Amino acid sequence: MERTLAILKPDCLQKKLVGAVLSRIEQAGFSIIAARILHLTPTQAEAFYSVHLGKPFYPGLIEFMTQGPCMVAVLEKDNAISDYRALMGNTDPALAAPGTIRHEYATTIRYNIVHGSDSHENAGREIAFFFSESELCLTSPAAAKK
Repeated sequence: MERTLAILKPDCLQKKLVGAVLSRIEQAGFSIIAARILHLTPTQAEAFYSVHLGKPFYPGLIEFMTQGPCMVAVLEKDNAISDYRALMGNTDPALAAPGTIRHEYATTIRYNIVHGSDSHENAGREIAFFFSESELCLTSPAAAKK
């Protein structure tokens, strides 16, 4: 079993799409082993997105991610990282494949509804940013050994 972090971004909550997006995630075979709704502070957003510091889109990203509540969740299944990235679709919804979350619900590259970890290393770092190990509800005895 593999884990990835999902963020349902402020635009997802503002559009009342949480149920629809979570349904898509579960229908794709993911188990949601932790979740919470929170409102990121600028300090939290800056720390989480520090890998993008200095990039032209960084200030707008911080502004967007702090404009309202979001939902953070830990997803688990075999090949979770690549499968969730495929389910999300291209960052640019105009280029996202039909049937993906971003194709269906996102409006622009900035307002793209969801985030997902892009590597094993980042998944571990991102999950630990929001959740302690004791907050993860394991779905199977095999997962508990990870």
